[in-house]
Amino acid sequence: MPQYQHKGSFEGWMKRITINTALQKYREKSPLHLVSEAPDEEIVEEVALETENVNIDVLLDLIQNLPDRYRLVFNLYVLDNYSHKEIAELLNISVGTSKSNLSRARQILKKEMERYQAKEENA
Repeated sequence: MPQYQHKGSFEGWMKRITINTALQKYREKSPLHLVSEAPDEEIVEEVALETENVNIDVLLDLIQNLPDRYRLVFNLYVLDNYSHKEIAELLNISVGTSKSNLSRARQILKKEMERYQAKEENA
C-alpha cells in the first residue's frame, strides 16, 4: 500500500499488481517447454498443384485471392525463390510458420483450382 501514489484509480493499480504477480508466478513454474522445429528435411507434406490445364491469368487471380500471410509466403518461396529461413527473417516469423503458411497456401490453391476445373468441365 505505501507504493500507491494516488495517481489513477486504486482498482486499476491493484489489478496491475495482481496481473504482474500472477505472470511472475507463472514464469517461475515454467509450464511451457521449448519445442525444436522440424529439421529442413522434414518439410510439411507438399501439395502437388496441377497447373497444366489452368490459364495463367486464372492461376494469378487465385494466388491474389489467398489470405495475405499465405500469399506473401507463397510468392516469396515459389515466385521469388527465397528459402524458408530467408522468409522467416524478412517477415519476422519462425521457419516453421513459413513452412506452414506455404503448405496452407498450396492446399487452398489446390482446392480452388479443383473447383475451377470442375466448373469448366460442367460448362
